[in-house]
Amino acid sequence: MNYTVSGKNIEVTSGLREAVVDKLSKLERYFTPDTEVNVTLSVEKERQRIEVTIPIKGTIIRAEQVSSDMYASIDLVEAVLERQLRKYKNKIVDQKQSAKALSQVFLDEETGEEDEIKIVRSKKFAIKPMDIEEACVQMELLGHDFFVFRNAETDEVNVVYKRKGNTYGLIEPEY
Repeated sequence: MNYTVSGKNIEVTSGLREAVVDKLSKLERYFTPDTEVNVTLSVEKERQRIEVTIPIKGTIIRAEQVSSDMYASIDLVEAVLERQLRKYKNKIVDQKQSAKALSQVFLDEETGEEDEIKIVRSKKFAIKPMDIEEACVQMELLGHDFFVFRNAETDEVNVVYKRKGNTYGLIEPEY
């Protein structure tokens, strides 16, 4: 696998890079040798964050972990990625183009009981045009973590969501 390790507010030392490559090399059995792995290490106040993105044709495998110690974050993110790969193996393989980036050994492995995705509730509602701030207020009034609305400025369906630290995010479609 080809690793790209970068840092935000942190110098990526050879020890950190070695720790990342050493830990994530356990995932090599799931991928072909030419798979790209993008790793970003960052520090914000007391939080040590690692973000790992593995783009494979047609999909992206991504995990992020935060702790007070960068080496602990590295350990945690590897476990999350491995769990994701095992859980979604069949779904990834069903998208035939994605399977080309996965190793044949992993594809041939028998899968255990798969956690099936079950939709337990369906909801329909009218989407009224509103601005972003109004959508955030509506989300807070409903006590939800996200809110779907039609953006009055762009006339597109958008989603606002709560982020850590009492901030908000906006998801807009890209064509």
